[in-house]
Amino acid sequence: MSRPLPDRRTITQLRRAYGLMRRRFGHQGWWPGETPFEVCVGAILTQNTNWTNVERAIANLKSAGALEPRRLLALPPARLAALIRPAGYFNVKARRLRAFLEVLVRDFDADLSRLLGGPRETARARLLGIHGIGPETADSMLLYAGERLVFVVDAYTRRIFARHGWCAPDADYDTVQRLCETALNHRPVAGRLDHWQDYHAQLVAVGKDYCRPRQPRCADCPLRPLLPESGRPAS
Repeated sequence: MSRPLPDRRTITQLRRAYGLMRRRFGHQGWWPGETPFEVCVGAILTQNTNWTNVERAIANLKSAGALEPRRLLALPPARLAALIRPAGYFNVKARRLRAFLEVLVRDFDADLSRLLGGPRETARARLLGIHGIGPETADSMLLYAGERLVFVVDAYTRRIFARHGWCAPDADYDTVQRLCETALNHRPVAGRLDHWQDYHAQLVAVGKDYCRPRQPRCADCPLRPLLPESGRPAS
């Protein structure tokens, strides 16, 4: 199925947005993780929490010498939950992490490159079939751990896009992802992976510090020049 093209204004603004954000924040070097496996663990642990809490949980796993697929799966569930407690919802996340590890170890012999390999849609469907892994988590694993060309959409992305008129407020994940992948495919393939990784990271920085759910800091936001006139804060 062909993807409908975004209008020219939206394409232009989305491409311009990256330069505005990059000049403010610099290259983000995101996703923070020493190995692709650590990236995947972080993608599960970061659900419904902030990255500082995830870092504490990962530090616990490293201190326990458990940040390896087979060793992590071998931990008793209660012990795993205790180690990742700083990430919040630790019992739920322990179950989700174990579900991921069971597939990785049992079906792919703990070889992450095999789990994330093959055609993009096949790998994505494989991840989405694992309990507790939704589109954002799956795409984070593919983009950052698997280095696959897939654009990650999160709550920050949807909020920023809706406020700037780039998508409808109720646009679903797939719609926003198609928009991004269509509008931001202008760079050569060799540089597109880093561009998509850093673009997502830039949106996280904007969403966290400026485009907040309540009391957004529009006047200081790097994307203020792209805000529709009707949405601009009073001077």
